[in-house]
Amino acid sequence: MKLSSFFYPFLIGLTLCSFQKEQTNTNPKEKEFICSGRIERVPNGNVKLISSASSISFNFKGNNCSVYLKSDDTYEHHNYVSLELDGKYIGRLKVEKGESKAYPIAISEKKKKHHLTIYKATEAANGSVLFSGTTAEVVKNKCKNKTRKRIEFIGNSITCGMGNDTKEIPCGTGEWYDQHNAYWAYGSILSRSLKVDFQLSSVSGIGMYRNWNDEHLEEAIMPDVYENLYLNKDNSKPYDFNFHPDIVSICLGTNDLSEGDGTKPRLPFNEEKYVTNYINFIKTIYKHNPKVKIALLTSPMVSGKRNETLVNCLMKVMAYFEKDKTHKKIALFEYKPMEPKGCGYHPDIEDHKIMAAQLEPFFKKIVHEK
Repeated sequence: MKLSSFFYPFLIGLTLCSFQKEQTNTNPKEKEFICSGRIERVPNGNVKLISSASSISFNFKGNNCSVYLKSDDTYEHHNYVSLELDGKYIGRLKVEKGESKAYPIAISEKKKKHHLTIYKATEAANGSVLFSGTTAEVVKNKCKNKTRKRIEFIGNSITCGMGNDTKEIPCGTGEWYDQHNAYWAYGSILSRSLKVDFQLSSVSGIGMYRNWNDEHLEEAIMPDVYENLYLNKDNSKPYDFNFHPDIVSICLGTNDLSEGDGTKPRLPFNEEKYVTNYINFIKTIYKHNPKVKIALLTSPMVSGKRNETLVNCLMKVMAYFEKDKTHKKIALFEYKPMEPKGCGYHPDIEDHKIMAAQLEPFFKKIVHEK
């Protein structure tokens, strides 16, 4: 089979991509390739996976399939994707630096038709993963179920799945992102369990009014980057907000409350700045999705007095919107504190499963609200 390449259909409420086979007279139907998360279609028709757990999926005939991938950034470095074949996780794949390459998909169960989903395991800060086609014989893909609920998870490194996958590369070795696996982040796990569509809008180290090691002097905070496609300072590429979530989950505060690494001056936590920025950020979310239900999450990495401070701040945010009759009532979830077993004091995969299990009753109730 010849390599497939993209053309540009767009449907409101869904992010759909389709391919055109080279040097053939038959073009696939527009719904054969389905994209999710923050992506960008580039001029040659290929697609860049940008955000953590952004994905592309397709059906194909037979038992042979390779996909063409490239790690795309301002400098050459590797990236990672996670693979799900026929609804089963089959591992994480290292996308080497350099030109686009064909990566064979290991198929153990022989079937007439398979369904493959490629998830970006790393985050927006690691550059994008360029998907430029497949050798497989692609067949019709069912359109996404429009009745499924949608959740957007906004957060920091915990939401990205940073430091959670230590099976192949131990902590303290390789690059800082070598243990990233957004497929096994709590939001991804929870969404699969609830059978909802999801999107992660998360950046490691980021906060609501300051970051892990920056007082908002040199680095952008979440309110600065959220409306930008690449979740960075580049506002020349705005995000189109076509996902339209039913629920937006916000888990930010760990970095605002942190003491940094001790090398930069760190001011005492400013409750007023945190609360004010949080309120204004929620207003930004309402601007793009006025019918959304917002859920505020505490942090499993924050405990004791700091957790009391965090809860107090979130209660003040909720109190500000208490008399707001235009939007749905804001909900609050309080994590149980944990001692994380991943890299750099981050949750590992098993910790993320525990977090997802804690969240499930809370989100299940919201998902089924009328």
